[in-house]
Amino acid sequence: MTAAFLKVIKGSSAGQVLALSGETVILGRHPSSQIVLDNASVSRQHAQIIEEHGVFLVEDLRSRNGTQVNRQPIRGKTELRDGDEIKVCDYAFTFMRKVTGPATPVHQKSNRIVIEGGHETIDDDESESEIEKSEKSVENSSVLTSISAGSSGQGLRLNVRPEAKLRAILEISLALGKVVALSDMLPVILKSLFKIFPQADSGFILLKDNKTGKLRIRCSHSRRSETDDVPISQTVVCQAMESGKAILSADVCGDRRFQHSESLLDMQLRSLMCTPLTDTSGTAMGVLQVSTFDVAQPFNSDDLDVLVSVGAQAGLAVENGAMHETLIKQRELDREMQIAAQVQLSFLPSAPPKMPGYEFADHYAAAQSIGGDYFDFIHLPDGRIALIIGDVAGKGIPAALLMARLHASIRYHLFNASTANGALNSLNFEMASSEMGYRFITLSIAILDPSRHEIQLASAGHLPPIVRRGTKAELIGHRQSGLPLGVMAEQKYESIAIPLDPGDSIVFYTDGVTEAMNSRSELFAKERVRKVIEDGPESVVELIPSLIDAIESFSESLPQRDDICVIALRRTGE
Repeated sequence: MTAAFLKVIKGSSAGQVLALSGETVILGRHPSSQIVLDNASVSRQHAQIIEEHGVFLVEDLRSRNGTQVNRQPIRGKTELRDGDEIKVCDYAFTFMRKVTGPATPVHQKSNRIVIEGGHETIDDDESESEIEKSEKSVENSSVLTSISAGSSGQGLRLNVRPEAKLRAILEISLALGKVVALSDMLPVILKSLFKIFPQADSGFILLKDNKTGKLRIRCSHSRRSETDDVPISQTVVCQAMESGKAILSADVCGDRRFQHSESLLDMQLRSLMCTPLTDTSGTAMGVLQVSTFDVAQPFNSDDLDVLVSVGAQAGLAVENGAMHETLIKQRELDREMQIAAQVQLSFLPSAPPKMPGYEFADHYAAAQSIGGDYFDFIHLPDGRIALIIGDVAGKGIPAALLMARLHASIRYHLFNASTANGALNSLNFEMASSEMGYRFITLSIAILDPSRHEIQLASAGHLPPIVRRGTKAELIGHRQSGLPLGVMAEQKYESIAIPLDPGDSIVFYTDGVTEAMNSRSELFAKERVRKVIEDGPESVVELIPSLIDAIESFSESLPQRDDICVIALRRTGE
């Protein structure tokens, strides 16, 4: 390829020499360009330099703001000669056939050049940057007049073009009556304005993103462009948002964003109007702007007043549309949470087990739709039955996902270990070896041997169960409890044997029971649990409901703060 170079004369890399290689070099904002011009006024693929049989040509790729050679806008391919100046928005280059110093090669993707420019940060389909304040004053944008955007919200000023205002409001109202979704509403608003203002050539609606606080283009329309790619005046948008006033600009050629626009160079004048879209509290949600290239029909103050009236109607519609979208999303989320709750409940036993000489009971109530507490009754092959109760740190979806994993894992480890502490050891190693973040699980495994009338208990940091013998109840096993699951892979758990005589019962519970709180910020605590169990009915089928009633009475009907889970068994002696 014949040698050719570009010397940066305006841009962050001024003075740098770029060596062109390959048949085509693209200049644009998109990262795939060989020369990346990091400025929102530059189109994604703005222009290209082509080498054909030793001759270099520059071609504008239908960019939004045009390309110039020697300060003249180009149409189609234009031959480059040594010393020609190429301008792309705020950037300028000198085309050179020979250089004496070093040059940076440009073509391979690994060697693409990124050149920073001005601070235009209006969003489009790819960029969602926040609009920054312009260094230029409003006067430099030729702002002729402004009207408070809130004035029309207090009633139409019918002394100014009343027939136009009423027609505009009726046009918008009829159009919006057929749509509800915000995505359908915005094009209707914008295209209705083109009927109200026949001289309008382009327009757009910017709305603030509730999560990021940044302005984004939500809708645009142009009579002259098939892509609806419209230019945006940063100065006017910022002024309208900050002041809450609608702005009329008779000549925006002074805005830096439009200095290199081919349309402006051809027509020498453009007029625009911009009004903020405010909600019922007066907070600006975005802006609505229309502009014209028609020199003979610039917008005037009467037009601005009509736009303010339309903007007030549009702002209310946008607020309602946004509320509608939020409601739809919330309904979808609620539906998904209901399905998740149904799936989670399917992991829990549908009914307590039945075993001669024993009775079982359980209670489960999630603080939210889904929770992190877990319990199970698992029949083992040798006739024993395992009682499992656990509490995943946290609430909601993350805790429920870990609970689902625990439901699957606990069976595997119980069927491969003969003891409660053996199952805990292998289960803990699995959990600690996986990436659970900073979450952990407290868990108790109690294996009932009905032939020996004995419970083998092992605990991973869970609350100690309460054993009732006759008229006395006591907490048991807290000294043998180890660390919660997932904290330390090398943790080894101990187990204890708890004999059961006829009439003896044992109750397991999660911290939603002990941490229930009343209006005086007092906790229900383990001692109250022990006392209720000690004084409660003998049958655990009646005992657990009496414990739940005591918790609700203590909490004074305040909302449940955490998941509550209780399981119990009693040797009946039959």
